[in-house]
Amino acid sequence: MAKVLMKGNEAIAEAAIMAGCKHFFGYPITPSTQIPEYMARRLPQVGGVFLQAESEVAAINMVYGA
Repeated sequence: MAKVLMKGNEAIAEAAIMAGCKHFFGYPITPSTQIPEYMARRLPQVGGVFLQAESEVAAINMVYGA
């Protein structure tokens, strides 16, 4: 396996995908904006879904619904 250099937030997101995460409901807020950006790009590649919520409260309600 080749070594890949990535930012910490991207490593967290990729680790979640490797652990089986197929759904991500997020709201971009500093300092974690890189996580939803990465998930929006990667999840469709692995058959997953990313939804951007309009607020933190909406995001957690999406999680409850899932």
